[in-house]
Amino acid sequence: MTPLDCLWPLPPKNLMLSSDEVHVWCASLDQSASQVQQLAETLCPDERKRAERFHFERDSKHFIVSRGLLRTILGGYLGIEPSQLEFQYGSRGKPALAETVGGSTLCFNLSHSHGLALYAIARVRELGIDLERIRPLPDAEKIAQRFFSAREHSMICSLPTSKQHEAFFHCWTCKEAYLKATGDGLSGSLNQVDILLAPGEPAKLLSVAGNEQDASRWCLQQLTPVPGYMAALVVEGHGWRLACWQWSE
Repeated sequence: MTPLDCLWPLPPKNLMLSSDEVHVWCASLDQSASQVQQLAETLCPDERKRAERFHFERDSKHFIVSRGLLRTILGGYLGIEPSQLEFQYGSRGKPALAETVGGSTLCFNLSHSHGLALYAIARVRELGIDLERIRPLPDAEKIAQRFFSAREHSMICSLPTSKQHEAFFHCWTCKEAYLKATGDGLSGSLNQVDILLAPGEPAKLLSVAGNEQDASRWCLQQLTPVPGYMAALVVEGHGWRLACWQWSE
C-alpha cells in the first residue's frame, strides 16, 4: 500500500500512546515475499501451524502478515521484540495480551477485509474495530431485516437504492465493533444493538437490548481509511483523542 492509497499519514518517529489516546493503524496485507518471511519469523509455533492450514497460499500469507504486523505494532509500544509477545483469549475468542507482557495496560483489537487490516490500540480501555469493503450484496435487505432493529431496517429501506449498500455496511460495522469491544463477537445479538443512523450525521450507539445506560458507556467513531472501505471503532469511556496512522515497511 502506498501513501496515496491510505487516507491517513505515516506516524512520527517517536510515537507515544498516552492514556487518553486511541491509535488506529491501517495496513495492506499484500506484502513482498521478503516482508512476509520476516513477519513469519515473529510468529509463535501455533500461529505458524494455523498459517499452514489455509488451503490457498494468499490466505496463508494474509494471516502471516496480519499476525506479524499485530506483533510488530504492539511490540513497538511495549519495547518488546514481536516474537516475545504472548496472547490469551477470552471465552468468546477475543484476543488480549498476556499479563506478563503488558496485558494489564495495553488493549487492542483488529479487523481485516479484502486485503486490508486495521489495528486499534489503547491503554486500559476495551475497544473493538470492524472493517468491511463496500460491495453489492444481493441479500442485504434480507440480512438487515433479520439482524437489524426494525428502525434501522426501515431507515435503510427508505434510502435510494444507490445508497442502501453503504448504509448497510455502515450499520453492520458499528454493530460488529461494539460486539467485538464487549468480547461477544458474532455470538452476540446484532439486533439487540441499536444504532442511530441519519444521512449526513455521525452514527450513535443508542441502546443495547433496550438499555440506554449500557450504551452510554461506549463511544462510537466511524472511520474511512481507504476509499471503498468502511470501518467503525467502539471505545470504552469518553474524553479520549483519536490518531490514525498507516503502517509501512
